[in-house]
Amino acid sequence: MAGFPDLVNENEIPEAQFIGELLAPSTHLDQKSGQETWTVAFAPDGSYFAWSQGRRIVRLIPWSKCLSIFSVRKEESHNGSRLRRSPRQGSDSALVPREYTVNCGDIVWGLAFGSSVPGKQGRGVNIKGHQDLLLATGLNNGSIKIWDVYTGKLLLNLMAHTDIVRDLTFAPDGSLMLVSASRDKTLRVWDLKDDDNKMKVLHGHKNWVYCSAFSPDSSVLCSVGAGKAVFLWDMDKYTLIHKLEGHHNDVVSCDFSPDGTLLATASYDTRIILWDPHTATMLLGLRHLFPRPSPIFAGGTNDCWARSVAFCRDGRHIASITDRLVRFWSIDEKSPQAIASLTNGLCCAFSADGSILAAGTRDSNVNFWACPYSVTSLQHLCRMALRRVLSTQQVYTLAIPQCMKDYLAYRRF
Repeated sequence: MAGFPDLVNENEIPEAQFIGELLAPSTHLDQKSGQETWTVAFAPDGSYFAWSQGRRIVRLIPWSKCLSIFSVRKEESHNGSRLRRSPRQGSDSALVPREYTVNCGDIVWGLAFGSSVPGKQGRGVNIKGHQDLLLATGLNNGSIKIWDVYTGKLLLNLMAHTDIVRDLTFAPDGSLMLVSASRDKTLRVWDLKDDDNKMKVLHGHKNWVYCSAFSPDSSVLCSVGAGKAVFLWDMDKYTLIHKLEGHHNDVVSCDFSPDGTLLATASYDTRIILWDPHTATMLLGLRHLFPRPSPIFAGGTNDCWARSVAFCRDGRHIASITDRLVRFWSIDEKSPQAIASLTNGLCCAFSADGSILAAGTRDSNVNFWACPYSVTSLQHLCRMALRRVLSTQQVYTLAIPQCMKDYLAYRRF
């Protein structure tokens, strides 16, 4: 596995561009457990931003309003795209995105937006006739509440977990398949387009499950938790494919690249590891401590527990959160591309267009930074297009020079 230099001077790394922050109202509960922002989430259509504000509250804000607050013009998004309008906007004035809060009745740990594709086959009828945007909230009591984002109406209350629902993720194919990860050591797969919310249970983790993520084609699920292994599941057969070994402490976060070729995992061993999920091999290690700690001491000393990782939509940038810093990495550079101070960071997520990173903290606030911008090479764009349809094994059967095979397989960054 490739490594990074043992000596990196963080003072010489450029500072990430700070965009703004959203502050939770102060209350008498400040400084007490239960106010943490465990999850932040962007709607896939770019219409909403949501964060678990602590105190059992989730705040939903139209993303366009956030950009207005931050004085960021839409056209300044580094890919030149504008925020897309929701399919329901304009059809009914009551359904135009609005800012509001949802009281979930218990501490909120997991958040996920899900959207339905009309006419999607194979998973029963639509959930109560709703076609557009849902918000799933995972709670401290083990329940999952499903909300209609545009009306704030509670649609479902799913109760099967016996402990905290730590994380939620919707399949990106519009099928409204929802996966919940829990401290009860299980993953549960819910079909929200089925009248009975048909459910599968994935067993394999021996301890708490912290996070899960779908591959872009929804065929593979990654899950991580209190343990050193990374689990990959076949979501057609609901069976375990691989257990990836390489971390030295609990693995707490995971995310796939937009082409499904790379998998990033974050661990309390202070590292981010990039994997090839097709071959179950390690490709690259991003270290947060220099020099590297020996495995026996890899427990997050010096405020460097890696707590969250997210892949940017451009497929070239990764963001990681530790207890004191946000780091932006480029997959083809040997040190962080930009860093920023962040006290007690817990989670992060990229906006739908990949231009802005949101990070939640223990004080229930959210900070935002611009992702470092550079013109994406035609080589990389072609690589991503090919890798969306070709596995690593298929790449190496192509009648092309070895150096091109290695580049397509991300062996040469």
